Amino acid sequence: MARMKSASTLVLGALLFVPVFASVTSLVQAAEPAVALPPPAADAAPVAGGGLQTAVLSGGCFWGVQAVYQHTKGVTQAVSGYAGGQKDTAHYEMVSTGRTGHAESVSVTFDPHQISYGKILQIYFSVAHNPTELNFQGPDHGTQYRSEIFYTNDEQKRIASAYIAELDKARVFGQPIVTKLEPLAGFFPAEDYHQDYAVLHPTQPYIAFNDLPKVDNLKRLFADVYRETPVTVMASSKPSQ
Repeated sequence: MARMKSASTLVLGALLFVPVFASVTSLVQAAEPAVALPPPAADAAPVAGGGLQTAVLSGGCFWGVQAVYQHTKGVTQAVSGYAGGQKDTAHYEMVSTGRTGHAESVSVTFDPHQISYGKILQIYFSVAHNPTELNFQGPDHGTQYRSEIFYTNDEQKRIASAYIAELDKARVFGQPIVTKLEPLAGFFPAEDYHQDYAVLHPTQPYIAFNDLPKVDNLKRLFADVYRETPVTVMASSKPSQ
């Protein structure tokens, strides 16, 4: 099923599209440019014997956000889905109306011994999306594309709140950050056809224009945590041999 996108964006993407994948990524620029940011002054330290943790983040189309974290070391899984609304409305057609309370979100499962929650947030604000855009990201408009962090505990809330204040004080974006903070009440995985979308459709014009540059920016700005081979939902859902 094709995703409904801005007609002008699809036309532009089609005009920029060329058969050679490398040429696509070199010719286009991200709709939301990356910003080099300092790491959070306050961060979480890994707990001895602690297990995996989860961050749920919303920042526009979940295809691109998922792709960024699939290429991030220390992330064991990144799942596209919906957060902010009720379970019975967590369906793409309903969420796309903008009336369900849901935001397109990504559940990022990570190993805190390999990557911290603060680093997850640094990537989120730097390359995954533009946190100054209220209820839209690039060509996608509506509350379902809002910038929001759904924190899972008080520590995540503390770190995220402090980091937003830190970035606003430094005026690194030139405009106020509009990212909302809300406790996670539930995360609902999106339909199967949305999972691993950027990995499976790298030459689709929307992906080539809007999302692949985000992955390139991750590689450029966060080389220390960039992984060339993405961790995919498809691979992690396969039964072990």
